[in-house]
Amino acid sequence: MNTEHDWLRLYKAAILETDWSKIADLIQVAENGIKARLNEFSANHGGTPEENQAIVDALHGLESLRQEVDAWQKSERTG
Repeated sequence: MNTEHDWLRLYKAAILETDWSKIADLIQVAENGIKARLNEFSANHGGTPEENQAIVDALHGLESLRQEVDAWQKSERTG
């Protein structure tokens, strides 16, 4: 039985991608997956404390990754 949530799979895909040109899109997909999971929380138990913390950590990680992608894109335009 696979207990990994979709949002976590999408998050891993974003952070493990090595092609800079694909990362921004994967970040958006992962954030959408997280938002969908948070919407599920409002309809049921609200998730475990562990999953809630994992979501907070994932959102911080995606923001850091987005900043790196922005820096890469700027260097591509000026380079």
